Amino acid sequence: QVQLVESGGGLVQPGGSLRLSCAASGFTFRSYAMSWYRQAPGKERELVASISSFGGSTNYADSVKGRFTISRDNAKNTVYLQMNSLNTEDTAVYYCKTDRRGYAYWGQGTQVTVSS
Repeated sequence: QVQLVESGGGLVQPGGSLRLSCAASGFTFRSYAMSWYRQAPGKERELVASISSFGGSTNYADSVKGRFTISRDNAKNTVYLQMNSLNTEDTAVYYCKTDRRGYAYWGQGTQVTVSS
């Protein structure tokens, strides 16, 4: 069955960097686009970045454009989110997501906290 497991979150100071990973299993990873979402307490879950199956096309939320980079390694069934120049507004639980046959599959999330 489809499984997505995020890792790499933690506490970081403003201006710092983190690299999130999402390990995928249970489906043909290379055939599907992948996305990162985030959700802060009391706020709606929002799309952060997405990447096509071969990595040739990426999209970013305006709030992270120029600071975050989504990438994937299809040989490792892993999608990454490199986060640079982090600020307190980036504090949230970050989720990995994919869609198959119209059904959304989510990871458990990894906490990112940006604080001094």
